[in-house]
Amino acid sequence: MLPGMLDFAVNVRAAAPPSWLAERLADRLADLGRYPSPADERRAVAAVAARHGRAEDEVALLAGGAEGFALLARLQPRLAALVAPSFTEPDAVFAAAGVPLAHVVLDPPFALTGARVPDAADLVVVGNPTNPTGVLHPRADILALRRPGRIVVVDEAFADAVPGEPESLADDAPPDVLVLRSLTKTWALAGLRVGYALGAPDVLRRLTAQRAHWALGTLQLEALAACNAPSALREAKAGAERLAALRAEMVTGLRRIGAECVAGSAPFVLFAVPDAELVRKRLEVRGIAVRRCDTFVGLDGQFLRAAVREEWPVLAEALAEAMR
Repeated sequence: MLPGMLDFAVNVRAAAPPSWLAERLADRLADLGRYPSPADERRAVAAVAARHGRAEDEVALLAGGAEGFALLARLQPRLAALVAPSFTEPDAVFAAAGVPLAHVVLDPPFALTGARVPDAADLVVVGNPTNPTGVLHPRADILALRRPGRIVVVDEAFADAVPGEPESLADDAPPDVLVLRSLTKTWALAGLRVGYALGAPDVLRRLTAQRAHWALGTLQLEALAACNAPSALREAKAGAERLAALRAEMVTGLRRIGAECVAGSAPFVLFAVPDAELVRKRLEVRGIAVRRCDTFVGLDGQFLRAAVREEWPVLAEALAEAMR
C-alpha cells in the first residue's frame, strides 16, 4: 500500500494504542535492560485467567494470536482440517511442517451447518468470527465439530469486537477445544504482537513445550496485564458497541450502491462486486486500499474485504464510481 492511502485493508482498529496504554508501556522502557521477570509473567497470566474465569494453568501467553497457529504443528496432528474461507496462516504452518491438510470449504453465506469435516481429522481450525467472511458461528455449531481424539481450535482474534461476545468459547470451553485470542486489533498493538491461548493444561503444555526462554518481552507482558484489567474491558466493550453500530451503517451504505455484503459481526465487511480485481485497482488509483480476497481458499474473484471505519462514506462513493 502506498503512503497516504486511506487504508480499509488492515483490521487494526486505530492508528495507535490509547494514550493510557501507551503511557503504561512507556513507563516500562527503563526495565528493558533486564530480562522479563517471573512476576510480570504471573501478573499477565492472572489477568487473563481472571478475565475468562479460568484456572491459571489454562492460560498460555503468546506473541500475538498468530504465534498460536505457528505452534499448532507441535500437537502433531495426523490430519488437520481448516474450515474455509479463513485466515491463511494455518495453511502455511501445516504445509511447512508436512502435516496433511484438508480444507472444509463453506458456501455462501458461509455457515457451519452441514460442514463436512473428514472423520480422520484429529485437529480442526475454525475462526469465530471468521476472517475474512465476518460470520459469527453459534457456539453449538462449533461444539458439533468435536469428536473423540480431536482438538477443535477456535480463532477468536476478533471476538472482542462483538458486543457481549455471545458465541465465544473463551470462558467455558470443554477440554478438547483450544481458543486463540489476540489483543492486536482492539488495542492497536500490531507492532508489539500480543495474544494468548486458553485450553486444557495438557494441551497447552504440548503446544508450548519447546518454546525459547522469555518467549514474551516485558512490554508484551505489561500489555497483557493492562488490556485484561476490568477498566480496559469496559473500554473495549464500549468500543465494540460503537463498532457494531458503525458496521451496520457501513453495510447499509455499501448495499445501497449495489455491493452484496455478507452478514457478519466482525470489524470488517466482506462484499461482492462484479470484477472485484478491477474495482480494487480503480480504488487504489483513488487512494483507497481494500483487501483482495481471491487469495483465500473458497473465495473467487468477486469478493473484497474492507475494515469498518468512520470514513466508510468515502469508500462507498469511490466504490460506486469504480463499479460503473
